[in-house]
Amino acid sequence: MPITAVLFDLDDTLLWDERSVEEAFEVTAEAGAAAAGVDAKELLNAVREEARSLYASYDTFAFTQMIGINPFEGLWANFTAGSQPEFRKLQELAPMYRKESWRRGLARVGVENESLAETLAERFASERRSRPYVYEETFDVLKELQGKVQLLLLTNGSPDLQQEKLDGVPELVPYFDHIVISGDFGKGKPDVSIFQHALELLGAKPGEAVMVGDKLTTDIKGGNAAGLHTVWINRVDRPKDPAIVPEFEIKHLSELHAILAAL
Repeated sequence: MPITAVLFDLDDTLLWDERSVEEAFEVTAEAGAAAAGVDAKELLNAVREEARSLYASYDTFAFTQMIGINPFEGLWANFTAGSQPEFRKLQELAPMYRKESWRRGLARVGVENESLAETLAERFASERRSRPYVYEETFDVLKELQGKVQLLLLTNGSPDLQQEKLDGVPELVPYFDHIVISGDFGKGKPDVSIFQHALELLGAKPGEAVMVGDKLTTDIKGGNAAGLHTVWINRVDRPKDPAIVPEFEIKHLSELHAILAAL
C-alpha cells in the first residue's frame, strides 16, 4: 500500500524544544544565582524539582497529562485558548505557578525573596520565547516531501502555546496540509482517537500513513495502536522500551526518505 501521508510531531522532532528550555533555564538560573549569591546549578535543579512537584499538586494535573502539557511549558504558557474549562483554571493558575516555582526553588537554596522569584519567572518566560530553534534538516526534509505526500502536524499541548511556537517559526506552517493540536481536539497522543481524527482529515487509511516523532510513549505508542507505520527519531540515544517498539528508528530526519521509498 503506497504511503500517501506523513504525520509529524512538533516538539523535539521538527523544533528543538529541549534546547530552548535548557538554555532558558540556564540563563535565568545564572541571573538568579548572581543576584542571590548562590550556585546556579543548584538553583536550576531546585526550580525544576519544585516546578514538577507543584504542577502535579494541582487538580488540573490529570487534564494536562491527557492533553500533553508538561510542567516546564507551564512556566511560560498563558493558557488563553482552548474551550475546555480546565484551560480557564490553568489560565488563572499560571501566574502564581510561575512565581511560586521560582520562589520555592530559591527557598531550597536558602533564599527568601519574592521579588526576585517574580523577576526570574518573567525572565524564564521571556528567554524561552526568544529561542525558537529548528533542527538543521527540518526544512530540507519537508521541502522534499511537500507535493509528494500529504503532511500533517500532530502535536500535544495547549492551543495558544503550540501556536506561539509555530508563530516563532512562520516558515514551518505552509508545509502542512493540516495542523492538529491536542488542546483543540480534546485528547492528546497516545489516545487513538486523535490519530483517527488526523487520518480522517487526510482521507487516508492507517496503512497509508507514517507517524514520525521523538517520544515512544506518545507518538510511537499511539501510532502503533492506530495502525500507522511508526518512525522513532532518536537523535540522542534515548533508551528503548521493549513494550513500545517502533517500526523504524532513525537518528536524523533525512533517513526518512529511504524508509518512505521502501514502504
